[in-house]
Amino acid sequence: MAQSLFHKPRDFGHAGVKENLQQKRIHLVSAQVDALPGKQVTTDPDEVLLERIARGDMAAVSALVSRKLPRLLSLGRRMLNDPAEAEDVAQETLVRTWKQAATWVPGKARIDTWMHRVALNLCYDRLRRRKDSVSPDDVEIIDDAAGPSVQLEQAQTAQALQKALAQLPERQRTAITLNYFQEMSNIEAAAVMGVSIEALESLLARARRTLRTLMSEKSVIPGSTGAGR
Repeated sequence: MAQSLFHKPRDFGHAGVKENLQQKRIHLVSAQVDALPGKQVTTDPDEVLLERIARGDMAAVSALVSRKLPRLLSLGRRMLNDPAEAEDVAQETLVRTWKQAATWVPGKARIDTWMHRVALNLCYDRLRRRKDSVSPDDVEIIDDAAGPSVQLEQAQTAQALQKALAQLPERQRTAITLNYFQEMSNIEAAAVMGVSIEALESLLARARRTLRTLMSEKSVIPGSTGAGR
């Protein structure tokens, strides 16, 4: 039977054995290169977007904005209690991220962690420049499906919580914001703040005690279920 043009018979002769050994050596060298300490293997999905942004891909810019803007705005509002300032912080964070794209070192840090650090530092700068106390105007969106009395209660609770948050020391407020409102685990929040897990848990514990006092235990205390995450 004639051999198919698309199925070359396997050569088990000297040449075939030599070729097979050569291919095995190539695979072995490739595996050794992949295992080198300097070679970074990343699992951060944001790095793909950052690489595309570095190449001038505007679709990647839009994707990053869609992915990060809501969380950055939420962080800014919780820290600053000012929607306009929160927008400025979010915008500046995104701009700095775009500028960082060309020089980003894959695997060095998670992009989301880095962006939160930038946003927090911008918030801290604005808080330090303030001379007047913060006005708690930022109220959580109320459930439209609830009845008028429930909506009123939710609004009052949200206002009380925002006032209480504004009275927390800066680092305690940061810990609560990251852990509860940003829904970060203790490990993630500690990484953003640059502290140990134990230090973060201490900040959370003190923040919750203060909030309980300020809120007179009239609402759920943020982060009460977050320690196990």
